[in-house]
Amino acid sequence: MKKQLIIAEVKTKSPFGFSAEKSWDELFTIAEKIGDIISIHTDPRWGGSFELVKKARVMTKKPILAKGIHATDTEIQKAIDAGADYVLVVGRIPKIHIDKCLIEPLRLAELKNIPGESKVVWNSRDLKDGSLKKETFEEARKVWNGWLCQASNIQTIADIKGGADAILVGTHLEECAKSLEAN
Repeated sequence: MKKQLIIAEVKTKSPFGFSAEKSWDELFTIAEKIGDIISIHTDPRWGGSFELVKKARVMTKKPILAKGIHATDTEIQKAIDAGADYVLVVGRIPKIHIDKCLIEPLRLAELKNIPGESKVVWNSRDLKDGSLKKETFEEARKVWNGWLCQASNIQTIADIKGGADAILVGTHLEECAKSLEAN
């Protein structure tokens, strides 16, 4: 299995009931240790803000992914201005900075509309309610030949799909870190 890029997410809560036992700073320390890229939430529903992106920028030289829905191009620009190197955009194709965006389609059918040179994130979680999507990473990989990141429900290295170019781990950051270190 090839080594995937690790995007380590600093997440203190989610609207689906997750609440971290560790503080943002403690999670950041773990994320910086294992991550090739540090993911910082901008959405308050996940304990994030653009101010936290600014804080992270001062704390690391590693690339930062601003993680959120980013429903407008103005929010993409705000994330970059805050210090993000990359910005997650959910359910749409941005008109600006597409080279710095990781695009997360909500359904497989949306993959056909994404420009071929784009970086794509396949989230196994349905953002409507936090449940598992019926469409799988393996199905997304069959449709999308380009760079593809596996996101959500990754607890250990055993959960990493062979076709993933990157993984994005958040809720189970500590368990995944231990699994990676043991391997």
